[in-house]
Amino acid sequence: MFERSTEKGSVWVTLKRSSLKSKVQRNKMATAGETIEYRCLIRATDGKKTISTSVGAKDHQRFQASYATILKAHMTALKKRERKDKKKAAESDKKEGVAKKPKRV
Repeated sequence: MFERSTEKGSVWVTLKRSSLKSKVQRNKMATAGETIEYRCLIRATDGKKTISTSVGAKDHQRFQASYATILKAHMTALKKRERKDKKKAAESDKKEGVAKKPKRV
């Protein structure tokens, strides 16, 4: 999905806590004193195609590492932001005659 959208397009990724059980089943488990195992539901879409998966608590660290690797590999299409140095910005403001507002006390 990231490869298809490198030139043009976006990919939206959502993460949501889920127990994969209905509310009634969760309430029954809570009253019985059973622990509810929550999972992470991950959905990704590019507007045309959607994929989803569920990750348990045991596999969470491994999934996060893999996901971070994929994100780092496909961030090459992002545009670099132009940054001004603080000194240069201050000098250019002085040249233009921009006065700083006095602080209110």
